[in-house]
Amino acid sequence: QVQLVESGGGLVQPGGSLRLSCAASGSIFSIYGMGWYRQAPGKQRELVARISSGGSTNYADSVKGRFTISRDNAKNTVYLQMNSLKPEDTAVYYCNADLKYCSGGDCYRNNYWGQGTQVTVSS
Repeated sequence: QVQLVESGGGLVQPGGSLRLSCAASGSIFSIYGMGWYRQAPGKQRELVARISSGGSTNYADSVKGRFTISRDNAKNTVYLQMNSLKPEDTAVYYCNADLKYCSGGDCYRNNYWGQGTQVTVSS
């Protein structure tokens, strides 16, 4: 079994900061890309930022210069530092991981999602 558990969401005023964390657990052999997506009410889920196993990153244009994605491979954890938050950043934020896990002597590569954490930016 593999689980992604997110934390760090909440209510923040415009211009404020939040840091999201997502820890992967289970019989994980290796983790390839990890990322954060978000979904606002009435909108499709969209990419916020992704980071490769080697540390290469890409960001949505709307968050460039404000958000920073990072990962700790030893802890199987990905972070999203969000600064200068705007009301339009309000959404449920989901962690995503492309990973290989092993069970019963076999290994499988699959894509996993966390349960989501709410970020609300409002005065």
